[in-house]
Amino acid sequence: MNSSLLKSTGLAILIALAGFVLAYQFVEPAPPKVITLATGSATGAYHAFGLAMQDILADNDIELKLLNTAGSDDNAALLAEGTVDIALMQGGTPVDSVPGGEKLRGLASLYYEPLWIFHRIDPPPTKLSELAELRVNRGVPGSGTRRLTDELLVLNNVAGKKFSELNNATASKALRAGKLDALFMVSGEKSSEVQTLLRAPGIALMNLPRAKAYHLHRRYLSPVSLPPGAIDLANERPPTQLNLIAVTAMLIARKDLHPALVDLLLLSAPKIVGSAGLFHEEEQFPSGEYLSIPLSKEAQRFHKRGPSFLQRFLPFWAATLIDRLVVMLIPLAALVIPLFKLFPPLYRWRVRSRIYRWYEDLQRIESRLDTGSATSEELAEAVVKLETEVKHVETPLSYADQLYHLRDHIDLVRTRINQETSKRQQSS
Repeated sequence: MNSSLLKSTGLAILIALAGFVLAYQFVEPAPPKVITLATGSATGAYHAFGLAMQDILADNDIELKLLNTAGSDDNAALLAEGTVDIALMQGGTPVDSVPGGEKLRGLASLYYEPLWIFHRIDPPPTKLSELAELRVNRGVPGSGTRRLTDELLVLNNVAGKKFSELNNATASKALRAGKLDALFMVSGEKSSEVQTLLRAPGIALMNLPRAKAYHLHRRYLSPVSLPPGAIDLANERPPTQLNLIAVTAMLIARKDLHPALVDLLLLSAPKIVGSAGLFHEEEQFPSGEYLSIPLSKEAQRFHKRGPSFLQRFLPFWAATLIDRLVVMLIPLAALVIPLFKLFPPLYRWRVRSRIYRWYEDLQRIESRLDTGSATSEELAEAVVKLETEVKHVETPLSYADQLYHLRDHIDLVRTRINQETSKRQQSS
């Protein structure tokens, strides 16, 4: 490769590299390899969801750490302060009063979480006010169960009662042992404690005939029903249809969670909650609805359009890498396309400029010949040097005609020098 082509190519590569470095400044950083999810108790549905998500993310080289907590209120605080990256929270959990709560964004609602009011009372109660003087557990402080229970007790003018504050597992054992008359529990249907109590002898589930009225007072509450025999058809459990109220389990993140992780979480969630359940149809969840916290902009796009083309057909790491680098394509294309158009005329200019420089040297030799400012030997030596330089430089075939013209003109100047030398010798 001749030096002109080499220098022109080097300049083009240098400009392209500079454009690459500049564009790379706008590339989204790679998603973190380790994230933490705030769940709830180790026996709850949130923890079960976290374990399932843990396995799915591990297949995509993402480590999901689970943090057991007292419940939704704790999760909101942990997420707002940045201790965890994502959290499971109960619908209706207040975040405005949490420091940093404005940074929280919803990703999806995952499933209905009914308010299960299990009891061993005869005759069965139908109003919360009937529980006022009984041994009732309302949940541990910081839990979603506790917050919702207290809110409902206020609505029923039963606030301030000295109900116990046990966790779900302890309260379940106490109810089955006859040490409690009733307990409140907000959890998904797959919770081990819920499943145990649904089948426990002597334990019944409270019916709420005013379920729709609760929705009118608190819009984040949804009336749901449990048909007769839904738990155990052969033994008719429950024996009649039961009306319940439910919130939704929400997957929540900080608004600065990496967009690629938002997509991965929303792609993974249907594998866990996409099938039909006691209270929802198949593919009803995960959903962009039923949330009490605004959706993130990435989640809005996902729920509206679904996964991107790359995410449908490529592994997570490949889709993420291409998606990160695609931001470079537009500025690089804007730079490289004109560069390729500029390269041919730039190369032509460099080749011609060299030929013109040789002509300039040749004119200088001829001028010195005309003025007599140099001896014949000096001029002859200058011509030989110029001719040698021209012969040893590669020039594209497209410029061969100009090169041969130059060599002819060098011979012409050499002839003039020889003629002038002969004249001077003859005259002397």
